[in-house]
Amino acid sequence: MLTVAEKSARKFAKETPLGRTRRARKIHRILAEVYPNAKCELDFETPFQLLIATVLSAQTTDIRVNSVTPSLFAAFPDAHALAVANLIEVEEHIRSTGFYRAKARNIVKLANELVDEYDGEVPNNLDKLVKLAGVGRKTANVVLGNAFDTPGLTVDTHMGRLARRFGWTQETDAVKAEHEIAALFPKKDLTMLSHRVIFHGRRICHSRKPACGACPLTELCPSFGIGELDPDKARSMLRFEMAPLATPAEEASSEDGQ
Repeated sequence: MLTVAEKSARKFAKETPLGRTRRARKIHRILAEVYPNAKCELDFETPFQLLIATVLSAQTTDIRVNSVTPSLFAAFPDAHALAVANLIEVEEHIRSTGFYRAKARNIVKLANELVDEYDGEVPNNLDKLVKLAGVGRKTANVVLGNAFDTPGLTVDTHMGRLARRFGWTQETDAVKAEHEIAALFPKKDLTMLSHRVIFHGRRICHSRKPACGACPLTELCPSFGIGELDPDKARSMLRFEMAPLATPAEEASSEDGQ
């Protein structure tokens, strides 16, 4: 007798490329309804602040980054200030984000590159962004989509995990996955698609055990059944605003980069 997960996988085993595209876009429409307030969860006011915050977010949570950037940006409000910063002082500001020595070196080097090559301004071009210290395609797409309104797909751990569960791609390489996923959607939707999928990954479709019984995508997901199916137990697993009894500390610990 097949398990629920096996039945879900079998349901989409012979899906055509057109069928996958239609299903992917329907998933996105549902996520748009479920997460009407989805957005970048890093706090920023300028492209420079978003760039630095995104670099700092590697291997840590947005909540943790948001806790250190106010003092960091108060001390070093722009690329010119950060470029001449004392490295030890920068390390102290960002210590709690983990790997703080390497991150401090990267953001100071990044600030120097911005000053030397772009007069302290953040370029709004993917090819130029990815040449900067500590900046990859994921960071570049975050900055382009949220600071410059240039659509881009952010393939972080959440997007990669959910895209494979949804059957949008089987790629584990982030760049290859980005191209396969992006091909399923209009380019104008890519930034908001990123936010909504990441929201879903943080709140329902967890890494170790997704809350399948509380998921709005049960009829569209080839992976339905790999997680908790009992509706009550699944609802108890929801996080952030979907878990109204959660304390701020519990929410912070739950956003573990899964």
